[in-house]
Amino acid sequence: MSWTAVRDAWRLSVGTLTAIPVRPPGHVDRTVAGVAMLLAPLAVLPLAAVVALVVWTGPRADVSPLATAVVAVATLTLGSRAFHLDGLADTADGLTASYDRERSLAVMRTGAAGPAGVVAVVLVLGAQTAGLASLVLDDHGWLTAGVLVCVSRGVLAGLCSRGVPGARPDGLGATFVGSVARPATAAVTAVAAVLCWLVASVSGLVGLVAAILVVAALTARAVRRLGGVTGDVYGAGVEVALATLLVSVS
Repeated sequence: MSWTAVRDAWRLSVGTLTAIPVRPPGHVDRTVAGVAMLLAPLAVLPLAAVVALVVWTGPRADVSPLATAVVAVATLTLGSRAFHLDGLADTADGLTASYDRERSLAVMRTGAAGPAGVVAVVLVLGAQTAGLASLVLDDHGWLTAGVLVCVSRGVLAGLCSRGVPGARPDGLGATFVGSVARPATAAVTAVAAVLCWLVASVSGLVGLVAAILVVAALTARAVRRLGGVTGDVYGAGVEVALATLLVSVS
């Protein structure tokens, strides 16, 4: 792969997953999209660093663990333009709207959050906040929080793995469908496992396995109900993975 393609993949990853200003990629194809998803954990490093800083600063500024966690979650949400939360809401609404595939996809396209979407966002944000609050008083909780933010984005490699079908040929997620080779997904998972072990020992590995299982269940449900995954499902996967990781290490 050329340096130009890697640069385009980096710009695509940062521009898609964060609110950090970056030049648009010069060219996007399936290969560039796949590399962008592999780079996702690195692309969010600045956001992870800010979350870690908030968690580290909270107790030293006599801010309560809960308030610190709320600020950290809000910072992460703003740093990603609430993009993944929007996907979570749309996915929840689509999967609960109707047993008709086309009706469900139409609901997901509207962008308006329905009852199921609102409940899903509240529950997932609540789980993330509770998990982060438990890390605030831990001496190395700030590091764990930052690492888990990056690890949660690693699930995108699995969601974009070859063999996972797309629900429709158009839309934001269509370019990423099947763009990551399975050996690359396995490599990302292995690195994630090492990081989780280093920051949280057994509970970190348990959290990673739980996050993978939850995202796999979400993917299977999307394939059965929608015929495949969409960009919204990718966002939902990131959010539920982070919630699962944080709750598991709390």
